[in-house]
Order: sequence, then C-alpha cells, then structure tokens
Amino acid sequence: MHKIVEAVVRNGDRRTPIGLMTIKQALEMVERSNFEFSHPEHEAGRTDIFVSRDVLAKMI
Repeated sequence: MHKIVEAVVRNGDRRTPIGLMTIKQALEMVERSNFEFSHPEHEAGRTDIFVSRDVLAKMI
C-alpha cells in the first residue's frame, strides 16, 4: 500500500494545497524551499503536521 501525502506551498504562515500524491511522487517534484508535505503517519488533507522534502525522504 502506498502512503499518501498532501503537497502544499508555504507562503509565510499560509499553506496553499497543491494536491494529494504518493511519497514517491512528492519526492519527484521540482525542489523548492517553500514546498511542504503532510506527515505520512497522519491523514493527508486533514493534518496540520507538515515536513520538508528532506525529512520526508528519510521516512521511506
């Protein structure tokens, strides 16, 4: 089973959702410092716990 995360763009204290995707797809996205991803141990689209690409990569 694939873990699903929500990708967001962080702009100050606001997050703009980009979409739901697998961790693999999230790690294949263009690297930008303002991208964040929902923590894979929490429900994507509902959690307020987000991590960077580096942290996400260490979780797989």
